[in-house]
Amino acid sequence: MKEMEILHDSDADFGVLSGKKIAVIGYGAQGRAQSLCMRDSGLNVVIGIRPGKSQAAAEQDGFQTLSVSEAAKSADVIHILLPDEMHGPVYRSEIEQYATPGKTLSFSHGFSIVFGEIKPPKGVDVIMIAPKSPGTEERKRFVEGFGVPGLVAVKQDASGKAMQTALAIAKAEGLTRAGVLKCTFEQETFEDLFGEQNVLCGGIVDLMKYGFETLTEAGYPPEMAYFECIHEAKLIVDLIYEGGIQKMNAVISNTAEWGEYENGPWIIDPAVKDRMKESLRRIESGEFAKKWIAEARNGAPVLKAKREDLGKHLAEITGARIRSLFQKK
Repeated sequence: MKEMEILHDSDADFGVLSGKKIAVIGYGAQGRAQSLCMRDSGLNVVIGIRPGKSQAAAEQDGFQTLSVSEAAKSADVIHILLPDEMHGPVYRSEIEQYATPGKTLSFSHGFSIVFGEIKPPKGVDVIMIAPKSPGTEERKRFVEGFGVPGLVAVKQDASGKAMQTALAIAKAEGLTRAGVLKCTFEQETFEDLFGEQNVLCGGIVDLMKYGFETLTEAGYPPEMAYFECIHEAKLIVDLIYEGGIQKMNAVISNTAEWGEYENGPWIIDPAVKDRMKESLRRIESGEFAKKWIAEARNGAPVLKAKREDLGKHLAEITGARIRSLFQKK
C-alpha cells in the first residue's frame, strides 16, 4: 500500500490569501478554535452568525460579527463550520446567492457536499481543511506553538489554486506544523463517520457501558466498576496516543497484556468486523446520512430521547459523583 504524503509548513504559502477576507460561518468549538488560530496567523477573519450566545462569545473574543448573509456576501472564502444537519438549509437561504464565481466554499467535514446537502455552483473553489481533533485541543496545541494533524481536500478547482488555498488555511491553523494529508471529500467523510460510529463513540461507549453493567449486575460496587471500565480508559488511550499499542503493553502488567491477547478476541470477535463492514456500506451508500437528516429535520426526537436516557444510566450518575471528588476545593 502506497504511503500518503505528509505536508508541512514549507508546503504552504500565505500569499494566496493576501488581501482576502475569510468568513467563518458558525462559532461553536471548531468555529472558535479555527477563527482564533487564523486571526493569530494574520488572516482577515469575520464571523457570520445569528444573534445569541455564540455571537456574544465571538464579539467578546474581539471578532467582527455579521449576519450569515452579510458575511457570505463580503467574503472571498466562506468557511462553513455549522453542524452538518444545518448546512443545507442555511446555505440555501443565506449563502447560495453569494457563492459567486471567484469565491471559495470551505468546510471541515465533507458530509454536506458528499451527500448532496450543498450543491456548489460552477466557478467557485470547493475545499476542505479538517483538523483531526476537537476544537479545544486544536487551539491548545496552537497556543503551545505546535498544532494537531489535519486533512486537506479539493472537490472543485475553478481557480487552479484551490489546493494552495486549503494548505494556506491549514498552515494558519497550525495543522501543517504537525502535518496534513491530502485526501478526497469522500475519503474523509466515509472514514470519519465510520470511526465515530464503530470505534471512537459508538464502539468505545457501548463497550464501557456493557463492562460497567456486567460488574454492577454481578454485585460489584458501581464506584469500582466506573474506575475500572470508564475512568481508566483515558489512561490507556493516552499511552497508545503517546507511543502506540506496544508502548501501552510495555507499561501495563504482564498479566494485563496476557489478558488482552487471551480475552480480547473472544469479546470482540471476528463477527464484529462483519457488522463493521455493513456499517461502512450504509455510510458509503448514503443510507445513514438520509436517516440522520430525516431525524434532524423532524426535530431530532430520537436523539433527544437517547440523550435523556444516557443521563439516567448508573455509570453517568456514578461518574458525576466520582469526578466531583477530584475537583479542587
